[in-house]
Amino acid sequence: MKVAGLGFKRDVTLASLREALLAAGGAEGLAALATVGDKANAEALKQLARECSVPIKAFPADVLAGIDTPTQSKLVAEKFGTGSIAEAAALAAAGPRARLIATRVVSQDRTATAAIAEGDGA
Repeated sequence: MKVAGLGFKRDVTLASLREALLAAGGAEGLAALATVGDKANAEALKQLARECSVPIKAFPADVLAGIDTPTQSKLVAEKFGTGSIAEAAALAAAGPRARLIATRVVSQDRTATAAIAEGDGA
């Protein structure tokens, strides 16, 4: 199972999410998009999920807080307890033995991040 994790600011656009996903490796073969729970209903994310024909998997912030990530955003670490929402969400959604195949990449406007993980599913 291949999952893209996405982190983003509230004012993110579909174009920024799409750009980050493409930079991480694209939508081909994805089983789901994943993010932190309070952002799962963002319109741009829902639009991207429809484009990719995949569901959105949302995780409570406290679940993502325990996940060690190879990249670290100081702001994200202070707010969520993990270094990267994109990486943590991708790993959580891809299952217990998941591994990142694309670490966090950031859109040019810095409003979206994406990472991709592979695993056996949650």
